[in-house]
Amino acid sequence: MATIRPFDSLRPRADVASKVAALPYDVYNRQEALEEVLKEPISFLKIDRAETQFDMDFNPYDVMVYEKARDTLQDMIEEGIFIKEGQNCYYVYELTMDGRSQTGIVGCAAIDDYLDNVIKKHEKTREDKEVDRINHVDVCDAQTGPIFLAYRSQKIINELVNKVKNNTPLYGFVAPDGVRHYVWKIDNPSDVEAIYNEFKKINSIYIADGHHRTASAVKVGLKRRAEHPGYTGEEEFNFFLSVLFPHDQLMILDYNRVVKDLNGYGKEEFLTKISKAFLVKEMGAEPYKPIEKATFGMYLEGAWYKLTAKNEVRSTDPVNGLDVALLQNHLLTSVLDIKDIRTDKRIDFVGGIRGLKELEKRVDSDMKLAFSMFPTSINELFEVSDAGQLMPPKSTWFEPKLRSGLFIHQLS
Repeated sequence: MATIRPFDSLRPRADVASKVAALPYDVYNRQEALEEVLKEPISFLKIDRAETQFDMDFNPYDVMVYEKARDTLQDMIEEGIFIKEGQNCYYVYELTMDGRSQTGIVGCAAIDDYLDNVIKKHEKTREDKEVDRINHVDVCDAQTGPIFLAYRSQKIINELVNKVKNNTPLYGFVAPDGVRHYVWKIDNPSDVEAIYNEFKKINSIYIADGHHRTASAVKVGLKRRAEHPGYTGEEEFNFFLSVLFPHDQLMILDYNRVVKDLNGYGKEEFLTKISKAFLVKEMGAEPYKPIEKATFGMYLEGAWYKLTAKNEVRSTDPVNGLDVALLQNHLLTSVLDIKDIRTDKRIDFVGGIRGLKELEKRVDSDMKLAFSMFPTSINELFEVSDAGQLMPPKSTWFEPKLRSGLFIHQLS
């Protein structure tokens, strides 16, 4: 049973919320983050990526960077940019992109639910990326980026959310990327209690996006427990900031692949090699976007191809049956000798938000071929997580992205 509790949020004043709100810290490289901060001086990236306040050659993982993040947060509190809610609340957070909306509940999830596998993961994390956010959360004494969680849609929660959306929103703005953001507060005691109780009935919640932030929040919580052996379990460090969405409102985009070379094969030899596992059909110059599972687009030397996985390589296994696994196992590894896509420099990834023309652009510049993917479904994500397995890297691309800076969960 899931514990999702209300919290006393630190949040921006309504008149500056649109300026503070920023895309997640890991969406940007260092130069891009700096450009964003120069463009908007109170962007939350000043805190999330505090190295933007140092010279470009300064080590972004130096303790001084995390201390700068903490001090900047404190300065923005003192300047009145951030205000304390003053009571424990939930929030409703709606994001609309291209006319399509998804609405989640903002609250705090329990680290014990993560440790006990009530909150389930589907992705492996990297220790170096964890350490960065562990230091950021620990030094700032706050979680600044919400975890994107999903649950199987519940009628009563949906009804409560829809009721709250009839109220006047706290925030309403359109971000520079065209995504519209609305936030409402849930502070009615009976509504708060109802939401808490409804989540208590849910057996499984799933990390959609934010595996490294989740792992880091949990490790900070465990560190604080070790530092406070008399802890009760009710302290704020036992919980982490989350936005929880019903599964039927979520959209996963394709997460496409580009590769540098054909592993020494000529074009015709390569096509012959891949035809052992895939039916290969040339489609012409127009970009090909797969419209069903087990099919792939491939762009090579100015032409698009449709690849269809043959029946003998398909699988009912939750992981091996994924399209990303079919491509990995029966083409990237077996033909192109790309064994570990986390570390192999011959492969790169392009989120579906960038479109198929971006694949052509990459192949026509620094790559040799590209693959357009049919998106992983939210139900496939649930099946893998429920089986206690992990997806291949770069299996899912969620849009729109949650903004950081609209809600801050302080640990002390």
